[in-house]
Amino acid sequence: MIDFLVHEDGDSVGTIVVEGVKAGATLTGWVMEQDRTIEVKTLNEIPIGHKIALKDLGNNATVIKYGVDIGRTVAPIKVGEYLHVHNVKTKRW
Repeated sequence: MIDFLVHEDGDSVGTIVVEGVKAGATLTGWVMEQDRTIEVKTLNEIPIGHKIALKDLGNNATVIKYGVDIGRTVAPIKVGEYLHVHNVKTKRW
């Protein structure tokens, strides 16, 4: 079963596609561009449609999704941690 989607290698986040993700769960992700799976252990509950970190990101690091810069971190984020508006902001303003 696939729990999250990743567009391509190099993306720093995946998108959760199942309900009820709990902290400590080991999730399977599908890297679409390379057609392979990866596993990540969650550190937090993560709602469906939200992002999970695939690598450690320092403060003010660039977040990559779909091979594109989607923003910057405003706090350090660890692999398996929940990414959303509390720890990621746009670079536009």
